Amino acid sequence: MPTFAYEALDASGKPRKGEIDAGTSDEAISKIKSQGFFPTSVRERKSKGGPKGEAAKPAKKKKKGEITINIGRVKVKTLTQFTRQLSTLQDAGLSLLRSLQVLEQQQKPGMMKNIIGNVAEDVEGGSTLSDAMAKQPKAFDRLYVKMVAAGEIGGVLDLILQRLADFLEKAQRLRSKIRGAMIYPAAVISIAVLIVSGIMVFVIPKFQEIFVDFEIELPGLTVWLIDTSRWMAAADPGQTIPGAVWVVFSPFIAYLFIKLVRKTEPGRAVVDRIKLFLPLVGPLIKKATVARFTRTLGTLISAGVPILEAIMITRDTSGNYVYEKALTKVHDSIREGESFANPLRETKVVDAIVVNMVDVGEETGDLDAMLLKVADNYDEEVEVAVGSLISLLEPLMVVILGVIVGTIVVALFMPLVKMIESVGN
Repeated sequence: MPTFAYEALDASGKPRKGEIDAGTSDEAISKIKSQGFFPTSVRERKSKGGPKGEAAKPAKKKKKGEITINIGRVKVKTLTQFTRQLSTLQDAGLSLLRSLQVLEQQQKPGMMKNIIGNVAEDVEGGSTLSDAMAKQPKAFDRLYVKMVAAGEIGGVLDLILQRLADFLEKAQRLRSKIRGAMIYPAAVISIAVLIVSGIMVFVIPKFQEIFVDFEIELPGLTVWLIDTSRWMAAADPGQTIPGAVWVVFSPFIAYLFIKLVRKTEPGRAVVDRIKLFLPLVGPLIKKATVARFTRTLGTLISAGVPILEAIMITRDTSGNYVYEKALTKVHDSIREGESFANPLRETKVVDAIVVNMVDVGEETGDLDAMLLKVADNYDEEVEVAVGSLISLLEPLMVVILGVIVGTIVVALFMPLVKMIESVGN
C-alpha cells in the first residue's frame, strides 16, 4: 500500500506533518480529515521521481526580498467580498489561519493577495487578527480593526464580520448613487465646454476676418466676443498659453487647490462649512454625512465597542470638519456624565428628528438600533434628493447652454445685419 506524506492544520490552526498509508490520495485525505486535521498538501512517497497524486497545494509563501508594488488602497468591493467570505468560513467552523490561507489562494495576484498573506503570517506567528489587520492600513481602517477586535473579545467574530460586510455594502451603495447621479451632468457640461471652446478658437476668427474686410463698426458685445476668442486661441502678441487650456484644465486646478487647502485645519474648516451651505448640493452633502456617521456609530455600538471609543472612531471617519467638532463635543459631554441627545441637540448639526430618535434609543437601551434606523431613513432621503437634483439640473443646464449659444449667435449676427444694410444701400 502506498505511503503518503502530508502537511495539515489542526483545529487550532497549527501546522502538522506526518505519513499515512492509503490506497489512493482521496483515501489518504479522508483518513487525515478523520483525525481532525485539514490537509493542505498530500503527496505519495516514492523512491524515485517527483511527487504524485498531489491533492492540495499549500499556500504559497512570499519569498524573502520579494518586491511588490502596492499603490493606493484596496477597493471597497474587494474588501467587502473578503469580509463576507471570511465570515462564512468562520461560521462554518474553519480555523482562522486556514480561512485566511484559503482566501489568499483564491485571490488574484495583487495588493489584496499580498495583504491577506501578511495577515496570515502574523496570525500564524501568534498575533490576533485585529493586530495583524492594524498593520495593513491600505485595506483595513481604524473602524474595521476596532470592530474585529470587539468580535474577537466577544467570541462573535463571524457575526461582526457579517455586520461589517453589510456596513461596507450600504456605504458603498450610497456613494455609488451620488457619483452615478453626477456622471450625466458632468458629461454634458464637459462636452458643452469643448464645443464652445472649439467655436471660440476656430469659428469666431473666420467671422472676424469678414468684419475686418467690410470695415464696419462692431457692437460692444461682438468686440467682447472677438477679444475672448483671441484670448482662447492665444492670438494676441505676448500671450504664451491659450485661454482654452485654462478653460479645460481649470476644474482640475480648482480640485487640486481645494485638496491642498484642506490639508490645513483652518482650510478644511472653511471648505467643509462652505460645502454645507452650497445651493442645491449643500442639503445633499448634509444628509449623506448624517447617514454615514449614524450608520458608523450604530454599527460600532452594536458590535460591542465602548460608546466613547465608538464616537471617536466615528468622528475620525465622518469626512466633514463640522461634524467632527460636533462629535468631539458630544464625546466630552458624555465623558462628563451627560446623555448623548442633549449635547447633540446643542451642536445644531442634525435635524430634530435625529435627536429625538437618539433620545428614545437611550431611554429604551436600543441606541444602536435607533442610529441604524436614522441611517436607513437618511439613505432614502439622499436617494430622493439625488433624483430631485438631477431633475433640476437638466433644465438648468439647458437654460445655461441656451444663454451661451444665444449670446454667441446674437454677437455674430448684429454685425451681419449691418453688413446686409450697407450692401443694400
